[in-house]
Amino acid sequence: MAEPLEIGAGDAQRPAAPDQVRLRGLLGAALDANRRGRLSHFVTGPDSPAIAIFDPAHRAGNEEGDWYGEHAGKWLAAAAKAAARSGDAALEASVRAVAAYLADVQEADGYLGTYAPHRRFMVPQPPKPESWNGEPALRTWDVWTHAYLLLGLLEVHRRFPQAGALETARRIGLLCWRTFCIEGLDITTVGNHHGMSATVLLDPVMDLHAATGDARFLELARRILAQADANPRLALLERALAGADPSEIATGKAYQLCWNLVGLAKLARASGDARHRQALDAQWQAIRDHHLSLGGGPFGGIGHRSREVFNPAFVFDPHAYVETCSILAWLQLNRELLAITGQARYAEEIERTAYNDLLGAQAPDGEGWCYYSYANGRRVHTNYWRCCKSSGAMAIEELPALAYATDAEGIVVNLLGPGEATFVLPGAGEVTVIQDTRYPFEGEIGLQLRLARPAHFALRVRIPAWAHGATLTVAGAPWPEAPVAGDYVRIARSWADGDGVALSLPLRPRVHRRVYRNVQESRAPDGSPVRQQVLRQDYIAFGRGPLVYATGLIDGYRTAETVRLPDDDARIRIEERPPEGDGDEAAVGLRLHLDERAPIDFAPYYGIGGRRDRVWRTTWLGLAPSEHGVDADDCGAV
Repeated sequence: MAEPLEIGAGDAQRPAAPDQVRLRGLLGAALDANRRGRLSHFVTGPDSPAIAIFDPAHRAGNEEGDWYGEHAGKWLAAAAKAAARSGDAALEASVRAVAAYLADVQEADGYLGTYAPHRRFMVPQPPKPESWNGEPALRTWDVWTHAYLLLGLLEVHRRFPQAGALETARRIGLLCWRTFCIEGLDITTVGNHHGMSATVLLDPVMDLHAATGDARFLELARRILAQADANPRLALLERALAGADPSEIATGKAYQLCWNLVGLAKLARASGDARHRQALDAQWQAIRDHHLSLGGGPFGGIGHRSREVFNPAFVFDPHAYVETCSILAWLQLNRELLAITGQARYAEEIERTAYNDLLGAQAPDGEGWCYYSYANGRRVHTNYWRCCKSSGAMAIEELPALAYATDAEGIVVNLLGPGEATFVLPGAGEVTVIQDTRYPFEGEIGLQLRLARPAHFALRVRIPAWAHGATLTVAGAPWPEAPVAGDYVRIARSWADGDGVALSLPLRPRVHRRVYRNVQESRAPDGSPVRQQVLRQDYIAFGRGPLVYATGLIDGYRTAETVRLPDDDARIRIEERPPEGDGDEAAVGLRLHLDERAPIDFAPYYGIGGRRDRVWRTTWLGLAPSEHGVDADDCGAV
């Protein structure tokens, strides 16, 4: 069994390695589809188009400024994990062949991109007028491509150390160190979105430092953050510490900002700088409170020309976009914060995103992915080499290592759902935790432990934040400490082979309300502050357990509906319907009863229409305004 990834000193959790975990149910099916589909077909070796663009002859004449080189690193990162967890010999052979080819075509100075010599990131370019998406010079994704190559090569090294990928990665890192630390090029001048698409390099550079122990890479990481902070349009750390909303940092590009925060989290481990953690906590909380869809993905695109930036904090719109790439970066940010802190809220967000927006973006065959997903809108499977197809495949492969972990006292169960994980614990030897459940469709969860020998350790199981009234029995007897929703229940005892834990979570229909509200603030003639609400639209949606529910086209043809419902959620008439679907995916349905019209039936968002291309999904219903048009908080003093 492979060793799990190392964690930083003081980290609260140590994630599992891919081959330690086997997920079944919905997430397991998504992983199997990913391996058999996207990962096995998009790249099969050096001749695949996504790898052939690194050929020196093609590279020498490439004048384009696009990002297609990112797919090589993304595929390596995901495929290496998939091959390691599954034992897929053909996939492993492809991974090794691609890593070897990239090493062969790497240039003497360490360059491994797709750009002609005069277009490379090491060559300073004359400035140009600022554009809407913050391109300070020629359009370039060169550093971005190298950042993904680093992530991919380092993942290959972790899973298959003899593949030689570490040396290829190290040479890329040294080229970047010379360029930005010795020659003094400002990294924000070679990236879009006021530099954010280049400063993402912070993340893999910290991984490279961890893998090699080379102090030059820590120096490079610090330089990247210093340059990011010195750019007034980006000012990543300064603006985060000042309380800026994520939409107000650079262009507010969700994907790039979240990825920058992943790198900042890794630097925070090494630096011990309290400001780094403060900035992370502030940005995470702002994203969590104002910028997530009901399905857990970062959403936006309504208040800016770009479809992929965060909306202003007060803007909610059911037609906002969730870019699958931003789901990847959000999962990774929660991954880092979960490892550092061990706090259940980060695992909560990972599970919410996985069962809703991530699964809902993937086609059942594992080949198709949505570039954008909408709470209210048509799912469209993107074509050609769109970034999100590789990001989705990469995000799915994050889940096994996040589902289970170890800490100083024993084993942690972060994600609920059928599957198992095996660890080696002091005194106990090999310990396997088996989850037997139909979660997320049912709330009964059985955990059985298989031990090489009896031992005392703690088992922590996450209780979802919505699971008030959960009950727990251990070895057939009620556990003396009642589970607390939104936290882990800690079961510390002497365990024997075959001991079991039974967790019961109440899965009741849940009501979600959101409002798009704009309040005009000003001052009266006497100088006193005044305000008036000038826009308000209320929406309502429904869920059950961790799942968001949706319907299709209303009455078979309409894209929206406005309903009149009681203000008291308890008075809303929601009926649970018998499970529908095949086998393990048979899900309870919800029926909303209304006075003015026929009831509306809902099913889990991720599976609406069998996840077919072009299927319409309606999650949010509009709420009728009051008859007099005045709301209780319509006006008032600030």
